[in-house]
Amino acid sequence: MTDPLVSTAWLHDHLSDSDIRVIDAAYRMPAMRPPLAADEYKARHIRGAVFFDIDQVADHTTNLPHMLPPPLLFAREVGALGIESNDLVVIYDRGDYMGAPRAWWTFGTFGHDRVKVLDGGLKKWIADGYPVDAEIVTPAPRTYHAHLKEDRVRRLSQMRDNVETGTEQVIDARARERFEGTAAEPWPGRRSGRIPGSLNVPFNELIDPVTGEMKSAAALRTIFEGVHADLGKPIVTTCGSGVTAGVLSLALARLGVESALYDGSWAEWGLPDGPRIDTGKI
Repeated sequence: MTDPLVSTAWLHDHLSDSDIRVIDAAYRMPAMRPPLAADEYKARHIRGAVFFDIDQVADHTTNLPHMLPPPLLFAREVGALGIESNDLVVIYDRGDYMGAPRAWWTFGTFGHDRVKVLDGGLKKWIADGYPVDAEIVTPAPRTYHAHLKEDRVRRLSQMRDNVETGTEQVIDARARERFEGTAAEPWPGRRSGRIPGSLNVPFNELIDPVTGEMKSAAALRTIFEGVHADLGKPIVTTCGSGVTAGVLSLALARLGVESALYDGSWAEWGLPDGPRIDTGKI
């Protein structure tokens, strides 16, 4: 199972396997109207799924949104969800790829290799006729061990240095208008624009608009190469706050490309006293 995605049919067939743990990691931007993702989980979810809140399982010592938590906090929160380090974790969201890829990246960054994303999420699960329920799962806590893999994370200082060296390609998952600086940022107090030298692949362009599934590997390759990304060289993904950058990293993983993710993303770079920015079409 080298593909980081699993189909709804596969999950349905394996849902009762003893080592499968299913996570609902849906996320809604603060500006989105209710219901909250946690409330949607309570209303309906895949049988046996637990809810993974990326705002709770985060570093609470910073004002930046849902930054990567310390390893001990991650281990405590994940263990409380009834997950062990050797379980096969399958993560889904509502089918909009808002949440699940970020959670997938987080698990992998803490050394959990057996982690997959449900292709098409809850939307496709329901469309395919598979059942949901509203029973809240209260699993018995398990012991979980987390080991941070620093090579999967990029910090502000590294991104500043990279602007000067160009060692790593930076690919931004935000909408083109935000990337070009013609649309206001949804995060309050942030400037508009992009990291100098970065490329743009809006995350929604990687998703089939009809089925909600991620596009084929061949189509993904064409998209990345279409913006002149060299898949044989180091890549860092970024976005507004580190969520949809995970979609790019997930798509790259489907192509056998390991990427790093800039955790602070534009929520950090775009601060008034942040590093220099670029605007305009490229």
